Amino acid sequence: MPKSRPVRHVRRQERRLPLNPPVRAWALAEWSLLPLRIFLGATFLFAGLQKLSNPNFFNANSPNSIHAQLVGAARVSPIHALLGHMVGLATPIGIAIAAGEIAIGLGALLGLRTRIAAVGGMVLSFSLFLAVSFHSSPYYTGADIVFFFAWMPLIVAGSASRFSVDAWIANFAASQGGVPTAELVAIPFSKVQTVCGHYAKGKCTARAGLACDAAVCPFLLGDHPVSVTPVAIQAVHRRSVVLGGIAAATTAAGAALLGSAVAVGGRLIGGATAPNASTRQLSPSGTTTTTLGSPSSAPTTPPAKYSGTVLGAASQVPVGTPATFTIPSSGDPGIVIQEKAGEFVGYDTVCPHMGCTVGYAASANLLVCPCHGSQFLVSTGAVISGPAPHGLTKLDVVAEPDGSIYLK
Repeated sequence: MPKSRPVRHVRRQERRLPLNPPVRAWALAEWSLLPLRIFLGATFLFAGLQKLSNPNFFNANSPNSIHAQLVGAARVSPIHALLGHMVGLATPIGIAIAAGEIAIGLGALLGLRTRIAAVGGMVLSFSLFLAVSFHSSPYYTGADIVFFFAWMPLIVAGSASRFSVDAWIANFAASQGGVPTAELVAIPFSKVQTVCGHYAKGKCTARAGLACDAAVCPFLLGDHPVSVTPVAIQAVHRRSVVLGGIAAATTAAGAALLGSAVAVGGRLIGGATAPNASTRQLSPSGTTTTTLGSPSSAPTTPPAKYSGTVLGAASQVPVGTPATFTIPSSGDPGIVIQEKAGEFVGYDTVCPHMGCTVGYAASANLLVCPCHGSQFLVSTGAVISGPAPHGLTKLDVVAEPDGSIYLK
């Protein structure tokens, strides 16, 4: 008879998913929220660094500066009274916002004091909602309110037991103190009932025979093993607090160096050219705008047969060239354009989205907001591209036979 071949017992390699998640990891908030945590952290970190790297963000003469944005927000925000007093502190406020975004972003990305970072993200997002996107319509088109609610799950769940500095500190402190780590796994409650030792015919002997209830299950509440004394637990907590403080201070110092380097680099090689305050303001297309009301030829008081406020001479506004003025009744900036010979249109140039001052883009024959890109038709002022919720306020401007432009 032929000899039988020996049976070889091949030990199969354990099948593991990337990053070694536990069984049913999708049921754990710390794993399911990981993509959201990365997105929020990266977004806020990028936003803060972008502000520091842009010299125009702190230049009051730029339409994209924090100063211009505060001035614009003060016109339309529900907290305009508060914002009006903050315009003089635009630069410190801009630095504080950028630094806060960097701190929040790093906290979320690293999982360092995650709940504190999430609270900071909610506060900043809600502040920007009130100041900037309160008038977005429908409301979900404004990003700030979405960010506000996106931070909430991270406040509830905190940082993960993996992939976070908080978890590393907690596990390190636990190993030093001889306390088991607090890594979570997801198992059905029926499995808990079979291993807890207190379940008997639907009752919980640990709760004096009350009905078994997952909401108050002593087994799931995570009582520490008997071998671990309260003194050891307190020592672990103290060690975690100290290590967490050291990590936070180190991260803050690194963030300060990173922010400084980005700010310097932005001004040396990567930043936009700051506008020269001594030159006349240009529209987004580069067309020079004229300020009405300055020539001596323009009458200051309208003749009796004409009504309205004299803005200036019609000769100052050639076809296709904008001219700016201040609306007497509101103090808002206004613009008048001669679309065709003898046909003038005028608008309040406060953008209804955030309050920035729109300008005329001759190449596209549109009125464009320099802050967020809203576009408006010159003929009607209607919005054709958001995020502005509606069009510009149209003004009644007329060129009378005496050669002057009147605001009715």
